Formats: sequence, C-alpha cells, structure tokens
Amino acid sequence: MVRFRRAVESTPDRMAVRGTDRTLTFSELDQDVRQLAGRLAERGLGRGARVGVSMHRGADLVVALLAVWRIGAAYVPLDPAYPRERLTHMVTSAGLRTVLAEPGNGPAWPAGVDVLTLADALAAPAADAPAAQAAPADPAYVIFTSGSTGTPKGVEATRGGVAALAADLEDAGFYADRPRVVAWNASISFDASVQQWARICRGDSIVVIGENERTDPAVLRALLDEHAVDDLDLTPSHWEVLREALLAPTADGRVLRLFMGGEPVPAEVWRELGEARAAGTVEAINLYGPTECTVDATAGWITGEGPHIGLPLPGFTAHVLDEHLRAAPVGEPGELYLAGPSVTTGYVGRPALTAQRFVADPTGTGRRMYRTGDRVRLRPDGAIDYLGRVDRQIKIRGYRVELGEIEAALAAHPGVRTAAVVLHGTATAGDQLVGYVVPEGGSAPHTRELQEHLGGLLPSFMVPSAFVTLEAMPLSVNGKVDHRALPAVDEALWADGGQEAGDEPQGEFETLIAGVWSEVLGRPRISPTDNFFSLGGHSLIALRVIGRLKKQFGITVSTKEVYQHPELRGLAAFVESRRTEGK
Repeated sequence: MVRFRRAVESTPDRMAVRGTDRTLTFSELDQDVRQLAGRLAERGLGRGARVGVSMHRGADLVVALLAVWRIGAAYVPLDPAYPRERLTHMVTSAGLRTVLAEPGNGPAWPAGVDVLTLADALAAPAADAPAAQAAPADPAYVIFTSGSTGTPKGVEATRGGVAALAADLEDAGFYADRPRVVAWNASISFDASVQQWARICRGDSIVVIGENERTDPAVLRALLDEHAVDDLDLTPSHWEVLREALLAPTADGRVLRLFMGGEPVPAEVWRELGEARAAGTVEAINLYGPTECTVDATAGWITGEGPHIGLPLPGFTAHVLDEHLRAAPVGEPGELYLAGPSVTTGYVGRPALTAQRFVADPTGTGRRMYRTGDRVRLRPDGAIDYLGRVDRQIKIRGYRVELGEIEAALAAHPGVRTAAVVLHGTATAGDQLVGYVVPEGGSAPHTRELQEHLGGLLPSFMVPSAFVTLEAMPLSVNGKVDHRALPAVDEALWADGGQEAGDEPQGEFETLIAGVWSEVLGRPRISPTDNFFSLGGHSLIALRVIGRLKKQFGITVSTKEVYQHPELRGLAAFVESRRTEGK
C-alpha cells in the first residue's frame, strides 16, 4: 500500500482503473478505498482478518480489494457463479464473517455472515481508517484450488510474497521501469489475477477486460488500442483464438507485451511468438508458478529454442530433485522444488497437507520449500524444461484441477458405485474431461443427470463432457483404480457424449446452428435440447461458433448471448428473432 500511496500523491489525476462499470483516477480510487476501509473497520475488521469478496471484475472490485488490504486484512475470492455448496465450504473453511458482494440476487450465504455492498458502504461518509502497519508475514489473500480429497483447499499468501512477486518481475526486466497500461483479463478466483490487478500498487493503470471483450478478437483489439494497453495476460489457449487480432501492428507503434501462463506453451505457439518478437509486433513472456508460490516462480522470454519455463525469478531457488531428494544431473528429469520469500504459508486449516507439500530445504539454509509435483529437467543454460506431472493433477482452460475431486463428487451420486475421470484430447474441441462410472444397480444415470449433479457441486470447467459406463473398474495390484488401463474413449460414444436420444433439429435455424455445433464440438448428432456447455463447449469454442455464424450466414451473436441461450432450441429461436428484427 505504500507504493499505491506514492502513485496517488504523484499522479492523482491519471487514470487508475477503467472498468466495465466506471473509470476512476488515482485520487478517486483512493477516496473510495478509504471510505470502504472505514466501513470495514467499523465492523471490527482489521489486521489479520479475512474478508470474502464476491464481485465481478470492474473498478468496484479494485476498490474492494485495496480496501481490504488497507485495513491489514486478506481477501478471499468467492466467484458468484460457483455452486452454493462450494461457496459455503469456502466461507466456512476460511472462517469468514463478512462478505463484500454486489447488490441484487446473489448466493445465499451461511447464517451469521455479514454481507456489505459497495453501494451501501459509499452511500454515507465513514470515519477514515488509517492504513494498517502490515508485516511481510501478514496474509494478503486466500485463493481456493481444487483438492484431491474431494473439497477445495485454500492457499494463504502473504503481503511479503506479493511484494516479492512485483520486485522479482521488476528486477528480471519483465515489468517496465515506468508506469504502463495493464489489461486485467483473469478471473479473481485464478491466482494470475494477482499479478494483473495488483500492478495498480506500483502506479500502473488497469483496464478491466469484460467477458464480451475478452472473447471477441475484434472488440478486444479495439479496446487495447483505444486505451493504449501495453501489457496483456492470457493463456496459450486464449492466444489461439486471438492470434490474428493481436499480431496486427498497433497504430501508435507500441509493442504489446504478452504475459503467458496457466498452461504449457505448445511448440508451434512458441515459434510463432518468437517470430513475432523478431518482427517487432509483439513480445511474450512465459510465466510458470503454482498458487503455493504466489503466482509466478520462473519466467523467460519466448524466443529461441523452446518451449521452456525460463529461469527462476531473482527471489527463488529452484531444486530439481530425484525421489531421494538428491539433485538430478543437468538434462535428467526430476521433481521441481521451489524456495524463496514468495512461498506461501500453506493450506488454511490443513496442517497435515501443509507439512506434506511444504518441506525443509535440503541444502541446510533452514528455509521451507514447496514440492510442486511437476517433472522438469535443467538445461545447461539454467532454463527449465517442463515435462509433466508426477501425480494426477491437470490444467484445463488455465485452471488447476485435481481429478480426485471430480471423482469424489461423481461417486457421491446415488446411482454411481465407483468413478474415475481422465483428461481426453479431441481434435476439434481440444481437451475435455471424460467420466467413467460403474453404476449402483442395473444401468448408469444419463449424462444429463450426472452433469446436473456435478454442476451443483463443482465449477463448470470441472464437469465432464462425456461418460463411459463400465461393469467394473480396472485395478492395479494394490487394489487401486488403474487409470492407465481404462478403456480408450470410443470416438463414436465421445461424439455423441452419451446423450439420451432426442428429437432432430427442426427448421432453418436449429438445423444451421446444429451443423456449426457439430463441426466445432466434433459431435455428429445434436438434438434441440442439447446444452452447448454440457457438450464440452466453453467461451473459446463459443468464439468459433460466433465466427462461423457471422462468416457463413451473416448472423451476429455475442458470447454473452450464447451463455444466455445455451440450449440449441433456445439459441436458434433467439437468432431467428434477431434475423426477423434485421439485426
């Protein structure tokens, strides 16, 4: 917060944050932060407390996060789109008694939770709450990640860790030495968001990318140019959709800097971005880091021979160790362990798991290090090659997912005896989750029933798109499910998704959109009651649907409208009404 105060004092009239809701200068932002901090302090919240934040990305969210930090507390993101049961677990696990939320119909919070909206907090003056004298070890935020035992686990990061993250990226030359305009692209529940929004504390201006903007290449490019955005954070999957728009030269000659993370960078994307850097159109950085190490731990420019995850950031020490915790020779695979001031305190309320994953540094320094579970190898130049996982954790759409959590939720269905889940790559729709079930009785529940069950427990990106019914799970010699022996996904079943039979599409628009869905999702049969997202669609695939409809049929539809009308029949009726209105 000290650096934020300097920015307020030195450039009070410069834009601090442009949101989809409103735009604030540094002076205006500071005024609202003080006001909200005063309201929180009136409720007895202060240093060391945790405050839930359930708000969409925008200027108001920045106000909320900074106000929480001003009183010395830690924020806990609570995505309003998450199922109620999951939010309840997060609130209870984090010990929250206050949630900052948006007005209107939101989740039903547990009894005893005080809900405060920003509008109410700013409606009348509040006593100014002096900025807390926070220590480096004080908590900054708690972000929940997928848990292998069936429930999400909260990772608590420190103020010192966040400060070290910014300092490391500055010292390594990835942050410029002057204020920049930074796009905020990531969900607040995704730890990459910290690296984006917190840059306001060093005097950078933040432009919030709305959902419609982030998934429409032309609209996004126009927004980046309108506000002269310098830095954009995105995943490799997002790049694949935006590449043509982002590779176009800027009108003012600035070079867009891409901070790429969340997923391994494919070799072809690495080559393409390296060529773009040489041509002076864009420059890109590959960032790697687990949530347990405060966002980023290694980084490297995307250029030359790759892909790799770069070098450790200045504050980190990276150890590549074998199963006996001995250093693996250069070029030999091992597990990556990370030590440094950005290593978090551990998992909230989970001391045993914390002790398992946060271990003593074997070099005798007395520091703690985090066992990442990632298989890597050192290059002769010190860069690190990422080879995969030592366990069953996966990354999908930028999110870290423990397959065991999905399996536990799936097995909780009364019609399922045992369950397994794997990640399956498709040629058309990319990575998709597939569930294997052994039914409790004669026949397995239908796909739609299983998805509805999981949708009440898990975020949408954790719900499988297809299911395979087995008579029994293949077992290893120690009696555990042998995931490598699960039968290969039958492409015909995958293409149909296990959906029960339905009516055929009727009329011009149902037939037209069904053809587009079939193409982008790789499914030969689409019924009018099928749900785009249940079939494996997501925002990036929705972009392909939108592009095909516009290019081939002259029909303009936004991603928001696809989300509002996820069933084929409903979307077709909406599109037909738009055509009738001449839009």
